[in-house]
Amino acid sequence: MNWFDEALYTEWSDQGYAQRFHVSRVLHRVKSGQQDLIVFETPFFGRVLAIDGVIQTTERDEFIYHEMLVHVPLFAHGAAKRVLIIGGGDGGALRETLRHQTIELARLVEIDRHVIDISLQFLPGLSTGAFDDPRTEVVIADGREYVKGDAGRFDIIIIDATDPIGAGQVLFTEEFYRDCHARLADGGILAAQCGVPFMQPDELSNCHARLSRSFADVSFYLAAIPTYVGGAMAFGWASDDSRLRSVAEDVLARRFDSAAIETGYYSPAAHRTAFTLPPYVQSLLD
Repeated sequence: MNWFDEALYTEWSDQGYAQRFHVSRVLHRVKSGQQDLIVFETPFFGRVLAIDGVIQTTERDEFIYHEMLVHVPLFAHGAAKRVLIIGGGDGGALRETLRHQTIELARLVEIDRHVIDISLQFLPGLSTGAFDDPRTEVVIADGREYVKGDAGRFDIIIIDATDPIGAGQVLFTEEFYRDCHARLADGGILAAQCGVPFMQPDELSNCHARLSRSFADVSFYLAAIPTYVGGAMAFGWASDDSRLRSVAEDVLARRFDSAAIETGYYSPAAHRTAFTLPPYVQSLLD
């Protein structure tokens, strides 16, 4: 159970492990129809957003998560024009997506308008104007239900979900992944956060099994994000074209140089090595 007062925020994992943040001040707290949202300020990590007691993002290390969630599928694809983001109301994934000038449409589907409003007010650096970009479309809806309908087809689908609890649980189901597959154009890629394998092994195994029932090529890539404790976080990768997972580093480098995007974590070399899974992670897939 997580514990919060005016001076200290403690986030407990199911394994009895905890991380703590010194709270400089509480900026906002609201219980919306779907979730319990809080934004607080810390001396080191800056402003922090937590939903239902789980840390979602911090100003200090969000760039790692958002760069790897977005740039890996986009540079692997190489010619994406239409991107669907499920969740991601803080705007970080949208920001990184729109840094690619090839993008013609970035549609963000968020179940809770409060997440967007709070992020714009208290964490504006995450979106840096992305919600005002003419290529952006925002839809307030349940992402699970949205992909069931005739939402069009997309080159990339990014699932920027909370943990598989509460409102985010439906975004980890086999049915949802199957509907996402139907929304992908030929040669499309799905990328999703799938937890920290060391602390959440079942989440990774379940994601792998459920994605594999709809996609021909399923794997994971890793990135170390300090506030997602327990080691490297896994990002799910799913496509029907296995070649996209092994695009050569020199090809990625040409695309990266052409895009002229400055990054703090992503690089073509980091892209390639992120797919090298240590044995303890690979065993969860076997």
